[in-house]
Amino acid sequence: MDKLFFNCNLFDGTNTTLFKDAWFVVNSKGRISNYGTSEPPHNIVKKIDLNGKYVMPGLINAHTHIMMNPITNKTEYLTETEITVQALHNLELLLKSGQTYIRDCGCAFNVDIQLARLSQNNGLFNFKIPEIMPSGRPLSMTGGHGDFTEGIDGCSTWGYLTDSPNEVRKAVRNAFKLGAKNIKVMATGGVMSATDQIDDTELSLEELKMAVTEAHSKHMTVAAHAEGGVGIHNAVMAGVDSIEHGSYISDEDITIMKKQGTFLVPTLIAAWTIAEYGEGKLPQYMLDKTKAFIEEYFKNIEKAIKNGVKFAFGTDAGTPFNKFEEAPYELQLLVQNGATNFQALQAAGKLSSELLGIDADYGTLELGKFADFLVLDDNPLIDVKAVQQNNKQVYKKGHRMF
Repeated sequence: MDKLFFNCNLFDGTNTTLFKDAWFVVNSKGRISNYGTSEPPHNIVKKIDLNGKYVMPGLINAHTHIMMNPITNKTEYLTETEITVQALHNLELLLKSGQTYIRDCGCAFNVDIQLARLSQNNGLFNFKIPEIMPSGRPLSMTGGHGDFTEGIDGCSTWGYLTDSPNEVRKAVRNAFKLGAKNIKVMATGGVMSATDQIDDTELSLEELKMAVTEAHSKHMTVAAHAEGGVGIHNAVMAGVDSIEHGSYISDEDITIMKKQGTFLVPTLIAAWTIAEYGEGKLPQYMLDKTKAFIEEYFKNIEKAIKNGVKFAFGTDAGTPFNKFEEAPYELQLLVQNGATNFQALQAAGKLSSELLGIDADYGTLELGKFADFLVLDDNPLIDVKAVQQNNKQVYKKGHRMF
């Protein structure tokens, strides 16, 4: 049955201004079949009055870790069952806070792949969760940012351990076989790994090129965890689709990324929460790493944004104190570090959908696309903090979830 949503102020995700006194129709397949302003159609039985509130596209989070608990910060010896239960809890928090589509960027035991597959079995999986683009296990060098021991008996590692182009090829093909839609590669060290520094170069240029060649030949994207300058440059030159974090991004790579159309996924909130809440609660190496780079990191992201690098919305949700339900705060941080309100909102919709390759169906509220949208009390184009509203209405394919 068609549904008519009317009496709202609509931000469609493409225009810089609102459509006032707007209405739109969602058909039985969950897609927008008609829209306009002023007088709505009279021949639709099911009508939902939005009471003059503000409608915007659902958020697309291009970088999450649904296996993680941001409070316990346990990263090793996790069991598959523990990860699955944690992931279902986190996915509900993501959806309730307005994130209607997520890309997971590294999940032990490929739990994200399994949940994504199960969620597509209509009627058999009734959890309230966003749609998932899974990456499965990330690719890491031995001892690198991804070599975490998993399983109660240490039977596995978080990532595939790859130490040559041939091993990378094999890992990508395994991920493809199991159902990954994105390949996550660890090009540098990171904050949460005890044995390296964030500017350590890990997977080599040749290994990264192999990952890109294999993934792109199978219609998968490649996201590179890349914080140090050399690792960022290697990932950019290898042709990855997105640089995740980009802490020490150089002027040269900003220019190359802009020319190539390489996306940047800043995840500012991940560093901010460690600096804000971690003192006395986290291992000293995490605090030391964060304090040493956060100021330069934020300045580099601002430079990249102002120089026209395409950037998408991602939060690294699940890392220490980086709660899944607080992801909308990333929008505020983006605005504080170089983006306009409109740019930040587009990053969380149109641009994230382009990065994930789902822009034909998601990311904006245009004719023919799925009706994934939020209903807010205040105008996010005036103040992006409006998206942080706790009791916002969340719709997926025209059905109210929260």
